[in-house]
Amino acid sequence: MRATPAAAVAVIPKREVLRWPLLVGLLLLAHSVGAEELAGRVVSIQDGDTLTVLVSQKQIKVRLTDIDAPERKQPFSTRSTKSLADLCAGKDARIAEQGKDRYGRTLGRVFCTSVDANAEQVRRGMAWVSERYAPRGSPLYAVQAEARAAKRGLWQDSKPVSPWEWRAAKRGERGG
Repeated sequence: MRATPAAAVAVIPKREVLRWPLLVGLLLLAHSVGAEELAGRVVSIQDGDTLTVLVSQKQIKVRLTDIDAPERKQPFSTRSTKSLADLCAGKDARIAEQGKDRYGRTLGRVFCTSVDANAEQVRRGMAWVSERYAPRGSPLYAVQAEARAAKRGLWQDSKPVSPWEWRAAKRGERGG
């Protein structure tokens, strides 16, 4: 497990917290420059990090990049799914596409009515920053540290288990 940089756990003055969504959105948008952009309407939410968007009369399943939401039957799974639904269900969305995953889903940063859904899920404590996929210098780590310090969402739990650890434990239970 990677150590959290000391700067990421600093207490942020309230007036500065209000600037975080704009700053994070701009930084993450800059990270996405050069990616193909899709636009459509969100027609369904599968879980806290996956949704389906209708683009030119074609449904495209999108996995939000750099985050990992609780799995089904894991604590906070239902709340994480509801949070993403509140952000995006039935709304226009822009997706900065970043390729496909092994299941054929489009990977991307999703903006629903100009809100960066990836960052907002982390800010609300409804998803972890994916240690495996998020770049080391991603501003999402600071957003996660702030959510953790504020004990929002899954950070209310005294020992939250990340989805990757939860999946590994479940594989171990099945013997594979």
